[in-house]
Amino acid sequence: MMTMQTLTLQVPEVLFTRLKQRAEQANRTVEAEMLDLLATAVPGAEELPADLQQAVTSLGSLEDDALWRAAHSRLAVEMAAELEALHLKRQRERLIEAETLRLADLVRQYERTMLIRAQAAALLRQRGHDVSSLVTRA
Repeated sequence: MMTMQTLTLQVPEVLFTRLKQRAEQANRTVEAEMLDLLATAVPGAEELPADLQQAVTSLGSLEDDALWRAAHSRLAVEMAAELEALHLKRQRERLIEAETLRLADLVRQYERTMLIRAQAAALLRQRGHDVSSLVTRA
């Protein structure tokens, strides 16, 4: 479990107003929005969990065919649809706790899929393969 520290900041009103608008657009708290901004701005703030680090590391031992499959992998259609529906609902209204937890789980699964795809593509490129066809696939 991650320990938390309290940080109090004095920010210019214009900056706070923009931060509050971002949070409202995403139907989130200002604190949640600020934590996300800090996590993306501070290198190493969000290290990979051990299981994800293991999955990425293990890609290096795969044959090229398996890497191509990993590079083309996708989140299941049903999960992608549920993720989109919850995201759109969050923009319109507040999610209940179970929906918030489910959305967080789906986002983690999506991020895992994208990270594995990206790492597989990078390895294929290092091995001399043309991966330009992967760029056009969303």
